[in-house]
Amino acid sequence: MREVNYTKPSSSSVFRLGAGLLVGLAAIYGVFASWYTVDQGERAVVLRLGATVGEAGPGLHFKMPWINTVHKITVQNQNKRYSALEAYSRDQQPANLTVSVTYMASNPMAVYEQYGDLDGAVFRLIDPRVTSGVKTIFGQYDAVRAIQERAGLNIDIADAVTSAITGPIQIISVQVENIDFSEAYEQSVEQRMLAQVEIQRREQNLRTTEVEAQIARTRAEGEANAIRLRGEAEGAAIRARAEALRMNADLVQLQAVEKWDGKLPTTMVPSTALPFINLQPAGNAN
Repeated sequence: MREVNYTKPSSSSVFRLGAGLLVGLAAIYGVFASWYTVDQGERAVVLRLGATVGEAGPGLHFKMPWINTVHKITVQNQNKRYSALEAYSRDQQPANLTVSVTYMASNPMAVYEQYGDLDGAVFRLIDPRVTSGVKTIFGQYDAVRAIQERAGLNIDIADAVTSAITGPIQIISVQVENIDFSEAYEQSVEQRMLAQVEIQRREQNLRTTEVEAQIARTRAEGEANAIRLRGEAEGAAIRARAEALRMNADLVQLQAVEKWDGKLPTTMVPSTALPFINLQPAGNAN
């Protein structure tokens, strides 16, 4: 049987093997760590040994491994919704408001330098201003006015929040999505609205009654005027007839002749005269 000679590697050869392996791994890492990409909706803050040295836009970029580091910050519009923001109206009515804020990082490098990242900027810069602005502006409105002038309330809150936030964050819009009052207040508002509807209904009925009464009065006045005019016409006719009779006495005799049927009365009351009609011509009367 043939013997196989096995030579144990020396410690120096093992060290050289390990060092070569580490150098190879470091070279591979250096190759992959020497470049980076930035998306269209991002900006990259470049640091060199911990100090900010610049900002990179979208595309492929190169950096020195172990020396430069990159922190990416989105510059797209972001939205945060604040639910159940507690506030009191001017007439001391409690309410919970839901407000949404749309914002963006206008200066990514300043965002990183001042707040570390975008979430830190929102927490330290936007959140307290939104809470304070909502409470301040809502406290200037009565509860009824806040409901009736919702658009004006929204504008005032948006102006207050936008003017209070200065720095690397830009406020795009502020929207008051909902206002929830206490159940007791909402019930009182409902009862007030029902009472107002009832008042309007009664006012409408009153106006309708007044119109109908006016129509009846107008109709009655018209009928009265018609009766008066007919009476005046009949009176005028009677007066005209009487005047005509007075001016011409023979007219009475003529009317009697026109109406006589040629027959004498068959019965007569005692002591009464027999009706006589003079039929002779006026020239033969002697």
